[in-house]
Amino acid sequence: MAALGWLTPRRRSATARSVLAGEASAEAARKSTQEVLEREPAFPVPGDERAAAFFDLDNTVMQGAALFHFGRGLYKRNFFDTRELARFAWQQAWFRLAGVEDPEHMQEARDSALSIVQGHRVSELQSIGEEIYDEYMAERIWPGTRALAQAHLDAGQRVWLVTAAPVEIATVIARRLGLTGALGTVAESVDGVYTGKLVGEPLHGPAKAEAVRALALAEGLDLSRCAAYSDSHNDIPMLSLVGHPYAINPDSKLRKHARRMDWRLRDYRTGRKAAKVGIPAAAGVGAVAGGTAAAIALHRKRR
Repeated sequence: MAALGWLTPRRRSATARSVLAGEASAEAARKSTQEVLEREPAFPVPGDERAAAFFDLDNTVMQGAALFHFGRGLYKRNFFDTRELARFAWQQAWFRLAGVEDPEHMQEARDSALSIVQGHRVSELQSIGEEIYDEYMAERIWPGTRALAQAHLDAGQRVWLVTAAPVEIATVIARRLGLTGALGTVAESVDGVYTGKLVGEPLHGPAKAEAVRALALAEGLDLSRCAAYSDSHNDIPMLSLVGHPYAINPDSKLRKHARRMDWRLRDYRTGRKAAKVGIPAAAGVGAVAGGTAAAIALHRKRR
């Protein structure tokens, strides 16, 4: 037993040297915290009316892609068949697993969505969007990113979503989250009915930066005092436009760029693997698998 004595903690009374060590450690921690506070002034700045925040949506504010969740909701309402749903499910699963946007997949999803809504009234899709938000999107909002947006709102600043998702859906999400509004892809409509075409191109990559620039000019904002948040390297043009860029749940390319540029990073995904290589946690993958399983079950039931 004596040989194991080193395993047993020894009780020692605090000596003058241990007290000194404790006080020195506490003082060092206090000074370190003060230096950080002095180096990084409070942000967002309360009452700064020329500052605003711009948030990407997919994988930044919400887990997964809004367009795919919207597709699931439309399928439930018989807007298209099981084959189309399978394609939506595969694209969503790939997006969640890879953690990055594949241009080909996104283009296919947009083309599918446009063909599906063609001939439908804008007001109908807006109403359905409210229901789909409750069914598929509300529970997928990242609490950490939501808190960042709320901090800007609490400081009296305006907050916009900036996304390639249809502007009607983006507007629903922004309103439900209490945000100022949304910049999104605009689908052409005539007399309130969708034509199946876009106005211009999807709000993606450089187009997002142009939208933010135009809105800032119209609203009298100083972009050097604004913040932008995104998970994707495709949004580097938008992030580079503002004085306070943040990489949220970043893909590998954005993470490297953010570190090189000394941008702030936040990762709200769970699991060490997600933090290291930039893919969603198992819980997120499970949600996709569950959705796909539900679709298969529904298909079997109809057969």
